[in-house]
Amino acid sequence: MTPDDDVRLSLLAAAVDDAIPGSLREEWAEHLAASPVLVGRQGIFSAAGHVVAYEFSYRAPGAERLSSTGWSDHQHERATSHVLSATFGRTELEQAANGRLLFVRCTRAHLTGELSIPSRPDRLVIEVPDSVTIDSAALAGVRRLRADGFRIALPAFVSSPGQRRMLPHADYVKIDVRDLDVEGHPVVALARSYGATLVAEYVEAIDTMLHARELGFTLFQGNLLERAGVVDRAQARPVQH
Repeated sequence: MTPDDDVRLSLLAAAVDDAIPGSLREEWAEHLAASPVLVGRQGIFSAAGHVVAYEFSYRAPGAERLSSTGWSDHQHERATSHVLSATFGRTELEQAANGRLLFVRCTRAHLTGELSIPSRPDRLVIEVPDSVTIDSAALAGVRRLRADGFRIALPAFVSSPGQRRMLPHADYVKIDVRDLDVEGHPVVALARSYGATLVAEYVEAIDTMLHARELGFTLFQGNLLERAGVVDRAQARPVQH
C-alpha cells in the first residue's frame, strides 16, 4: 500500500465518521453502556482456604457456560481478547480481582504478539492450553513474555509433547485431580521437575483434595472450594489509553 493509498483511506474513514448522525452515536453509546460485559471467575485457593488468585474465562450473555469444543482459532482469539479487555481494559479492576493474580487462557496469537496482551505482568498469569501449537515462534513469544515479567501456567497438564516443551518455562502447572488415580505420581513428579507450583484442578470432594495435598499440591481450584461465578464489568468505564 502506497502513502497515497493511506491518505485516501484516511479521508474515506473521516467521511464515513462525519456521515454518522450525532444522535445515532449517542444511541450506540447508550446501547454499549447497557450491554452486559461478562467474564467467568473462579478462585484458586491455598491449602489454608485463602484465595490467592482467580481464573477468568469467557461468558456470553444468556449462556451459563459455553463449551469451547469445536471452536475455530478465530473464536478462541475473540473470546480471549474479550476476557482481557473486560478484565484489564476497564476501570475498577479491584472490584473483580480483589488484589489477586488473574489467570487467563491465551491463544497462540497472544503468545506470538499478533494480538496484544495487557501490560500487567504484576497481575496477569498467562495460561497456555494444550490446544496451542508449541513451535519455535510460540516458545520465543513465551520467553519474551517471561522476560517482561509475566508468569506462565499450564492448565490440564497430562505430559503431552507440547506441554513438555513448555514445562521449563512454567511457573504454575495445573493437573485435573480426577486423573490422579490414573496418572499418579509420575505426572506429578514431572510437573514439578522444573520448580513450578502445582495447582489441583476440579477439586470436587474433600478426599481428592487431601490426596492432592499428600502428592505435594499447594494450590486448589474447584467446586468444593468455590463454584465459578459470573462478573458483569459493564458498569466499569473503559480505560482511556
